[in-house]
Amino acid sequence: MTSKGAFLRLSPAARLLVVNQFGINVGFYMLLPFLASYMSHDLGYSAAVVGLVLGVRNLSQQGMFLVGGTAADRIGCRPMIILGCALRVVAFGLFGFLTSLPGLVVAVVLTGLAGALFNPAVRTYLVHEAGEHRAEAFSVFNVFAHAGTLVGPLLGALLLAIDFQVVALVACLAFAVLTTAQLLVLPHREVEPQRTSVLGSWREVVTNRRFLAFTLSLSAYFGLYNQLYLTIPLEAQRVSGLYWAIAVVFVISTVIGVFGQLRITNWCRARWSSGRSAAIGLACMGLSFVPLVVCGPLLPTREIGAGAPGSVVLVMLPVVVTTALFTVGQAITNPFAMELLPIVGSERLAGTYYGFYYLVSSLVAAAVSWLVGALLDAFPAPEVRWLPWIALCAVGMAGAAGTAHMQRRGLLTRREHADEEGARA
Repeated sequence: MTSKGAFLRLSPAARLLVVNQFGINVGFYMLLPFLASYMSHDLGYSAAVVGLVLGVRNLSQQGMFLVGGTAADRIGCRPMIILGCALRVVAFGLFGFLTSLPGLVVAVVLTGLAGALFNPAVRTYLVHEAGEHRAEAFSVFNVFAHAGTLVGPLLGALLLAIDFQVVALVACLAFAVLTTAQLLVLPHREVEPQRTSVLGSWREVVTNRRFLAFTLSLSAYFGLYNQLYLTIPLEAQRVSGLYWAIAVVFVISTVIGVFGQLRITNWCRARWSSGRSAAIGLACMGLSFVPLVVCGPLLPTREIGAGAPGSVVLVMLPVVVTTALFTVGQAITNPFAMELLPIVGSERLAGTYYGFYYLVSSLVAAAVSWLVGALLDAFPAPEVRWLPWIALCAVGMAGAAGTAHMQRRGLLTRREHADEEGARA
């Protein structure tokens, strides 16, 4: 099935959600990649202050995922999606007018809170809309998200030639259009009455051992996913000696995501179960670092611009292979992980489960990024450059092993009364 056919197969509400995600990523990546440079070079803030502000944004989003997911279950997905986008309108508008540190902190907090509100809600809404075709729906969702991730920075770079405030105001306008479209077009869904209090629903989540085992295994996905923005670009620049080599990583990842996602999902669906696909995807992500394990120590750090074009292509080859395999692993893992979450959790509390899943995964991702960063700092010599890549291989294989173990025990298949309390392993 083509991407167009898969898109048309979605319900009207699901089609709006995936187009909405394209717009969200365009607006977000139009501004956020340039925020650090703007604060540092244009406003004169120190690197420590810039890092603190960006850290506050991450904390305000990831730390509130559980609250956002719970609100989606109890208030409804539609209100949370609309409220989240409306907050982005305010937040990005503030970026356009405020340059003081308190003003920027308020803007990044609202940006993070907005993501915490609509991210679990969008995914929960799509779960209910997609029915038995959830993996395919999330594949289409990922295609549109990748496309937005590509268009956003390109548009932002063009607008940045005018002024950062113009970037902020155009992003603000984009979220205003999205909010209006959701108010007018996104259908209302009935909210299922909850039988327990908020604390009771959280207690159900944290005592569901099958879900916790799944979350710990799949958190490897997020631990590795962050490396697409951290260690892989750094390695591309290190071995090539060229700043623009970083762009190669994102171009490869985006092209595979846009043009290969649905084909990869359909290929896996025809051959493997959802649980086996997720395990194989995690293994692929982990093993994608093997070319860097083997070749990294052989490629010393280069001076900026050093080397003939042919030699640059040669030294970049391990990074290119790693990026391609890594992105294929992502494309395998993510749709099936999203499909399995309500199965190991509960469709009745899908938002709460999504929120907890993302909260735990963000903490694991932060820990993995810290570990790999510490290894890079502690062992900078090329001959021991394999250490961080071995660590990332181990993360991927550990996640794959945990997922495969759950699959063998039959813990990743839908059980009778799976939505009832517990669903214990």
